Amino acid sequence: MPEEPPSRTGNGMPVVTTCRVDIHILSGDWGLDDDPPDHIVRRAAEAALALARDGVFETYKGPSELSVTLADDGTLADLNHRYRGKDGPTNVLSFPSFELDELLGCLHMPPDVAQDGPPLMLGDVIVADGVLRAEALAQDKSFHDHLSHLVVHAVLHCLGYDHEDDEDADEMEALEREVLATMGIADPYRAGNLHKAGESL
Repeated sequence: MPEEPPSRTGNGMPVVTTCRVDIHILSGDWGLDDDPPDHIVRRAAEAALALARDGVFETYKGPSELSVTLADDGTLADLNHRYRGKDGPTNVLSFPSFELDELLGCLHMPPDVAQDGPPLMLGDVIVADGVLRAEALAQDKSFHDHLSHLVVHAVLHCLGYDHEDDEDADEMEALEREVLATMGIADPYRAGNLHKAGESL
């Protein structure tokens, strides 16, 4: 597969190009606005990678991969029940491949070791179409912007961020705002919107 040209975020800042973002449309209705959903997902994932962990991916010299699957609510409901013991669909699920300490150890490998090794599998992200649309309408956001936010949020989970306590939630939300701002997307937590983005296992 040929290398893709480097992409850029909205303000011209280069983003990570060593990470391959595999995008699969499994099921559901993904005709969102005018942009193809895979373009929205790729741009959001790369923007999150560019700013996460203080830009550590800019110095990581090895290959890495991230999987994003777009699915219907039934798929998310099944996964939510199977892996989290909760009924009904959620907007997005993330399945990180590493605990934070292990991930950081991998990212700080010497360049020759990183380049010669297998791709670093960061994790899997799955998004639900119906929940996405319902939340976007309820929160007066475009489908494009809400999908971007869900992907950014879930990718950050795959990079070891969480919102288990207030301090961690504040750090994660601040980074989400920063990433989305580079894409020209307004603060998703404005006007007291509930913290509804993403669930992590």
